[in-house]
Amino acid sequence: MPAAAEEWPTKPVTMIMGFPAGSGVDVVARAIQEPLGKQLGQPVVIDYKSGAAGNIASEYVANSKPDGYTLVFGTAATHGSNAALYKKLPFDVEADFVPVAPVLDVSNVLMVNPEVIDAKTLKEFVDLVKANPGKYNYASTGNGAGTHMAFAEFNSRLGLNMIHVPYKGGPEAILSVVRGETCCIMNQVQTALPQLKAGKVRLLGVTTVKPVPAVSDVPTIASSGLPGTKGFDSAIWFAVFAPKGTDPAIVNKLNAAIRTVMEQPELRARFESQGNTVRIETPAQFKQTVHANRLKWAEVAKTANISLD
Repeated sequence: MPAAAEEWPTKPVTMIMGFPAGSGVDVVARAIQEPLGKQLGQPVVIDYKSGAAGNIASEYVANSKPDGYTLVFGTAATHGSNAALYKKLPFDVEADFVPVAPVLDVSNVLMVNPEVIDAKTLKEFVDLVKANPGKYNYASTGNGAGTHMAFAEFNSRLGLNMIHVPYKGGPEAILSVVRGETCCIMNQVQTALPQLKAGKVRLLGVTTVKPVPAVSDVPTIASSGLPGTKGFDSAIWFAVFAPKGTDPAIVNKLNAAIRTVMEQPELRARFESQGNTVRIETPAQFKQTVHANRLKWAEVAKTANISLD
């Protein structure tokens, strides 16, 4: 192991965040920030460069020095679907990054405002939308974000005509549903739970193949029996990436530290209670996950005819 890699880190490590403070992605990064710093022996600093569905942050890190001190907290969107949605990205989501480690698989859930669309089941929701083409608006956390792609896949599969309204991040998008500006969103279970407990929304279906213990009474979309929903799975992951050229020894150190953090019983239980699943993979395994994810979302974008430039 080179001396530089052996000594790393000797100063704070910066995690670039491509989404607003308070968003679901940010909440997860904040939760691991302090324990990860303890594992590394140096503070982890979160630096916000939000916008363009995470592309601003990704570009910044792609052009950063590959010394292990500048990382990006990415998602299945920033390092997967964005490659299909943006034809002129100034970086390659695979070639310009080293996949360090996944953190979580995040379950999304279809959340509706019952005052805007009074559906108690997924079938009622689909029937209402089909009976009123173009009437209902759905929110997302930004063009090309996982919340957009999940709904796009859903609409494409079921032949629904809905209007997409992108927001700058999770807090604004959720608020739009609560206020009734939009009827619904497919967003993370953890961000839906507070609104559910407040009695402001209704949950109609989770986007994972398996049920989510945190909302055990909410069925999966895949189990609804509705035409087009078989095998539906729009769960996304959150993960850490480094710039290409980063020393493998540093990548392995980071991977081991993240794994140790994610295996802490208290933190793991906290994430799972919010509807997430901890994902543990080696850098090599995660590289395969990233590649497969990129292919999956490319097919979704093609089928739904979505392009953002």
